[in-house]
Amino acid sequence: MSRGHGRVGEPPPRPEPLAVPVLDSHAHLDLMDGDVDEALAAARSVGIDTVVQVGVDLASSRWSAEVASRYDAVHAAVAIHPNEAGRGAADDEALREIEALAALSQVKAVGETGLDFFRTVTPEGHRQQEEAFRAHIAIAKRTGTALVIHDRDAHDDVIRVLLDEGAPDRVVFHCYSGDAAMARTCADHGWFMSFAGPVTFTANDGLREAVAAAPAELLLVETDAPFLTPMPYRGRPNAPYLVPLTVRSMAAARGADLDELCGSIAANGRRAFAL
Repeated sequence: MSRGHGRVGEPPPRPEPLAVPVLDSHAHLDLMDGDVDEALAAARSVGIDTVVQVGVDLASSRWSAEVASRYDAVHAAVAIHPNEAGRGAADDEALREIEALAALSQVKAVGETGLDFFRTVTPEGHRQQEEAFRAHIAIAKRTGTALVIHDRDAHDDVIRVLLDEGAPDRVVFHCYSGDAAMARTCADHGWFMSFAGPVTFTANDGLREAVAAAPAELLLVETDAPFLTPMPYRGRPNAPYLVPLTVRSMAAARGADLDELCGSIAANGRRAFAL
């Protein structure tokens, strides 16, 4: 299945493989060109052995659960995305279906959910997002799944809601975008931080400082494919096979041995998603 993604140019070449396999903790295979078999084969060839396929609405959440039921290397996350929630999509009927999907064995997380004050700017939209976020937190706790958070320009409010509701046992900040101080706050609560292509961008010294500040046992890596392609291919189509570029940037930011970091990330992925 391909729904188009607006990326331009040819797919980047495959990077040097990782010696220690890791997982892509957040991808949208349904939005990529090509099919799932191709994406997984390319990922395996460079040391990416598992992909968490993430839903953003009912249609993509259903698709995620269905694909995860057919591929051992794919696990699903299901939710109504904050920007969809801000348009009223997270009604009671939709949330009931999300909970039913979250109860399936191949669904390992509720998400991506959270707050996005960049694309949703009205007070009513913010209210609807927060209401949906609280509902998704409750679903994650009832189903015993991880909670995958979308946090864009809303750090303080995301943390406020998490603490107010009581966070699930396993929380993953998808495409972590906070600073080093926020990384220490996440560490205090045992929340996982998943870094994506932006950590490779030249201007993002703050993200690299956050990578360095985060405990190794709470680090994850992702693509958010087909978006957020790491350097030097920014703007071209992203895919799980490009994870090694981001991991190498993370290792450089930490002054860490690449294989050791990959070992930590692999173990963290198993814990975060109960694999």
